[in-house]
Amino acid sequence: MLNRSTTWAVVLLAATFAAGIAVGVGGRALWVRRAAAAAPERPRGVERVMGELDAELHLAPPQRDSVHAILQRHWTRMTAAWETVRPRFDSMRAELDSEVSRQLTPEQQVKYRDHMARYRHQKEQAKSDSGEQKK
Repeated sequence: MLNRSTTWAVVLLAATFAAGIAVGVGGRALWVRRAAAAAPERPRGVERVMGELDAELHLAPPQRDSVHAILQRHWTRMTAAWETVRPRFDSMRAELDSEVSRQLTPEQQVKYRDHMARYRHQKEQAKSDSGEQKK
């Protein structure tokens, strides 16, 4: 049977985990919104991919038209599939972070969260910058 201090520790750990998820999801939503507002002229979706492909592959006009039509035809379904999978992926990532955090001291947990936030931000930044560098 759990004693009172153990129960409070478990409750505090669960609350910290839930707060971490909420802050992570909310922070990402704000970051995405701010990033989109900072570069409104940057193409999105099919147009972004077409720009990257055209710049890297130097497509001829008929190729450009064909590839653009193919991308448009598949884009909606692919986006819908990702939106279906993304919550599961985010849940798995949160579970991984929770399991790792349980092995760490409170000080290490803070450093781990900071490290993972920086890593994920750098990964997203590199992904978005790759399109800008090729133009």
